[in-house]
Amino acid sequence: MTPSTTGCVLPVRPELADEVPYGAPQLDVPVLLNVNENPYPPSEEVVASIAAAVADAARGLNRYPDREFRTLRTALAAYLAREAGVTGLDADHLWAANGSNEVMLHLLQAFGGPGRTALSFAPTYSMYPEYARDTNTGWVAGRREEDFTLDPDAAVRLLREVRPAVVLLPSPNNPTGTALPLETVRTLLAAARTTGPDGPDGAPTASVIVVDEAYAEFRRAGTPSALTLLAEHPHLAVTRTMSKAFGMAGARLGYLAAAPALVDALRVVRLPYHLSAVTQAVALAALAHTDALMAQVASLREERDGLVAWLAAQGLQVVPSDANFVLFGTFEARHEVWQQLLDRGVLIREVGPPGWLRVSVGTPEETRTFREALADVLRGPGEGREA
Repeated sequence: MTPSTTGCVLPVRPELADEVPYGAPQLDVPVLLNVNENPYPPSEEVVASIAAAVADAARGLNRYPDREFRTLRTALAAYLAREAGVTGLDADHLWAANGSNEVMLHLLQAFGGPGRTALSFAPTYSMYPEYARDTNTGWVAGRREEDFTLDPDAAVRLLREVRPAVVLLPSPNNPTGTALPLETVRTLLAAARTTGPDGPDGAPTASVIVVDEAYAEFRRAGTPSALTLLAEHPHLAVTRTMSKAFGMAGARLGYLAAAPALVDALRVVRLPYHLSAVTQAVALAALAHTDALMAQVASLREERDGLVAWLAAQGLQVVPSDANFVLFGTFEARHEVWQQLLDRGVLIREVGPPGWLRVSVGTPEETRTFREALADVLRGPGEGREA
């Protein structure tokens, strides 16, 4: 229980009593490479277009927004058809919310809950267990291999043992940057048709497989999207976001594609009018400028690949990445390395397995500053690198 300033004890849920709010450090330093943002702001043309769309929406703010936002869902379906080469998607297959965080929360509200379990494979996104906690859903984390890949046979055995309602599979994975082979996803989807919790008649249900593709636009050539599997698997949801490749982290727009029946289950648990008229206007305006907003994706891929090569040349372990960040190490005292970089004006992320650090891909100037700072740290005494 939590005492207030007046001595009154608040009835906080017991499992939340000692928790602290989620949040990466937000520090005022010259180079911010810790939260996987797109470093390029929208152009003035895009800003003007968004401003005009918001001004138009503002004229109707006395009315509730379109709670089904089908115009936005149709535009998102058209974007995915173009980006991933999929066909057959329309508004009924799309859902959106305030960031992919809220999309994930909707999924666990609809399919998780007391007596049910969510499953993922560590190391993985640190928010997943918090979504489970917040929805009173049990949490189980299997383990990835030493190279952070997923053994499909071991994963299937765990599905059959745990019988999860929801399986969270980030691809590319955060914090490792590794993408799942499509054959692995197919294997898990096939097994998951009967690995869910028991239904009302005692018969097994499917586990909902969620492939979290927040960083999919940064994947290397030849890495397909799980969107190509949607037509065959009604228990598959593929989540995306406009925060990363679109450079719209401040707009808070995440979305997913799935079978209409799965989308309808999310419509049941969403709060009324959860997506504001302003958010819808911003997202639609941004989608109209897809080419301009994503113009830097190719250069960010090149910057990432060059960074991977440079880190390896320093004698460090580096995980090949399909995202806009790189996991590298290993260090006996990674916090010291993190702090020394911060002292030099570069903020990266101390996250993932012990000994590893994660750096977001920035502009060439930001990457150069990071390289110089890290090289300086590695040359100095006591940097804590493992032998």
